[in-house]
Amino acid sequence: MAKKVVSTEKKVNANAHIEGGGILVDQKITETLEKNYMPYAMSVIISRALPEIDGFKPSHRKLLYTMYKMGLLNGGRTKSANIVGSTMRLNPHGDGAIYETMVRMSRGYQALLHPFIDSKGNFGKAYSRDMAYAASRYTEAKLDPICAELFRDIDKDTVDFVPNYDNSTTEPVLLPATFPTILVNSNVGIAVSMASSICPFNLKEVCETTIGLLKDPEYDVSQTLKGPDFPGGGLIIHNQAELNKIYRTGRGSVKVRGRYTYDKQNNCVEITEIPPTATVEAIMDKIVDLVKQGKVREISDMRDETDLSGLKLTLDLKRGVDPDKLMAKIYRMTPLEDSYSCNFNILIGGMPRVMGVYEIINEWTAFRTECIKRRIYFDLSKKKEKLHLLKGLAKILLDIDKAVKIVRETEEESEVVPNLMIGFGIDEAQAEYVAEIKLRHLNREYILKRTQETDQLEKDIAEMEEILESPKKIKGIIIDELKEVVKKYAQPRRSLFVYPGDEEEEKEEEEIPDYPVHLFMTQEGYFKKITPQSLRMSGEQKLKEGDQITLHVESKNTAELLFFTDRCQVYKSRACDFDDTKASVLGDYVPAKLDFDEGEKVKALVVTEDYKGQVLFFFQNGKVAKVPLSAYETKTRRKKLTGAYSDKSPLVAVYAGLEDGEYVITSSATRKLLFHSSMLLPKTTKNTQGVAVMTLKKNNFVVSAEPFDENTFANPHRYRTRTLPAAGALVREEDLGEQLKL
Repeated sequence: MAKKVVSTEKKVNANAHIEGGGILVDQKITETLEKNYMPYAMSVIISRALPEIDGFKPSHRKLLYTMYKMGLLNGGRTKSANIVGSTMRLNPHGDGAIYETMVRMSRGYQALLHPFIDSKGNFGKAYSRDMAYAASRYTEAKLDPICAELFRDIDKDTVDFVPNYDNSTTEPVLLPATFPTILVNSNVGIAVSMASSICPFNLKEVCETTIGLLKDPEYDVSQTLKGPDFPGGGLIIHNQAELNKIYRTGRGSVKVRGRYTYDKQNNCVEITEIPPTATVEAIMDKIVDLVKQGKVREISDMRDETDLSGLKLTLDLKRGVDPDKLMAKIYRMTPLEDSYSCNFNILIGGMPRVMGVYEIINEWTAFRTECIKRRIYFDLSKKKEKLHLLKGLAKILLDIDKAVKIVRETEEESEVVPNLMIGFGIDEAQAEYVAEIKLRHLNREYILKRTQETDQLEKDIAEMEEILESPKKIKGIIIDELKEVVKKYAQPRRSLFVYPGDEEEEKEEEEIPDYPVHLFMTQEGYFKKITPQSLRMSGEQKLKEGDQITLHVESKNTAELLFFTDRCQVYKSRACDFDDTKASVLGDYVPAKLDFDEGEKVKALVVTEDYKGQVLFFFQNGKVAKVPLSAYETKTRRKKLTGAYSDKSPLVAVYAGLEDGEYVITSSATRKLLFHSSMLLPKTTKNTQGVAVMTLKKNNFVVSAEPFDENTFANPHRYRTRTLPAAGALVREEDLGEQLKL
């Protein structure tokens, strides 16, 4: 429940008081959300974050309409600060938010396939995270010529107008765009509980697809709509099934990779195009990290050479490096290849709808049809009005002198119109029109010329009425306008396609040097990887004070490492992820290297090359869990698995092996138990509690577990068991030996 507080404060000039003021009342959470949160959420969805069928969010539309009313479609540029200030009449937000909206629509920013604002000055760059745009007082802007298609016939009642926030002027609800702008320029927005992400398509392809659907509702859009076309270019990994899914449902993803060229003379790779979701700085940061980790060793230097001519990221290569193999690795490991997620969420009649390309074009066609009908009806009304006036003027032809006589003999000006109405049998509008004719026009030639327009007007009116009644003719008008747009503004594709062959679909495995290594793990969590040659030439192992080596394994550089921690988690890595080192150094501190949780420590290390065999987990409560090592194998290269073993009792020891063997368990009551691991059945679940192996009395617990060695006991049969669980036997004096240290 939420507490609702009613204020008890009274103002001196208050005319009324709040009933029940100062009383705390219970209010249901659902009621609070409904009254307070839902209006905010709806406002964000409808009036801010999601685009409408004309392709614009309210902030975009208000800015462009303000520039249109400022005469910036055909005039020269003006300071951006002037535009921002004027836009505040429609958009009551801060100048910073308005200017940022303007920047993103500008030609200089390069975020749109067809920019709406022709800019001059530094507007930043969409592909750069750090390149800031200049202040609005330094830059200039005007509307791009393509905006003529957005505002065509807007003054002919093609769209509805509503009052602005303070009722001082009006603004359009939508813009009567003559082509589907919603699909031509990208649009991304995050609302409350929903989002929208619309990828851009080539203008010519969109218009041709729309024409195809207008002619045939069953038209296959993939014939003309080849795929997205991003402003920054790049290479699209062609996947027709995924594209068809986007066309049908409006959801899916497109893989885009950057484009590069190899300069053989200077032995360098020049990246000139990147995916729309990446920035130059993000790609450089990732490459630097890979070089530091030793995963990319082929690059000797990297430079950002972006200038006025465009984006350029140069990678200097070491001698003998294959540039294509290197770039294939960089594609896999950096944002130079990324996915663009599509979510075509658009407001239709104030309701958000996720639609595919088919539905979007159909909705746009319905919207554009209504705009054309309203335009024709507007022109029709004007022509009918003019025809009506000219018919009144035609009656004057019968007797011009009579009209002059009526005007001259009328004593009061207010009686002129009524007397003309009576004298010629015309209505008030016609009489008013006749009365307003200038004296110089009271001649037969002028009146004959005006009345000759009557026949043309009647033809035009009949043609317009015929169009209004014929959906086919309205579609013909839309098609003609689309063809005109293509002729004026079409551009070649910027994003090209890569058609992967079967051999390219299989991801190339990273080449890992394979050589023998010695792996060391210490009690404090330090890890060393030392080559046999280095180990032979080394002296004593350098360790932290009080630390000791708990594991020494001979393996290979390609081996998989499983670090089990005291938080029932396992961190997966590979021996090749650690640098070769020497005995004279401490080694890598594993919790820092693998980014453990705060305070988490290594409990055990298991080394494997093929995930064959099993792992034995020994717990303080006397239970032992036998889990196949394959349970920790994953298809993807996951770095961390939770629930790696049971948390019901503290872990004492972990051992892994290909074959079963004998193990010795020691309890706090100085009892020892020798058993064979084949007596345990493996469990498929990693966090199984295991099987009771050693029975313990109250307050007793297992203190250690280790593989059995023939030299451990003088008489091993005393401690060996054939049934589980077992209590074990008290240690005899002749069997203590080195075990005293436990």
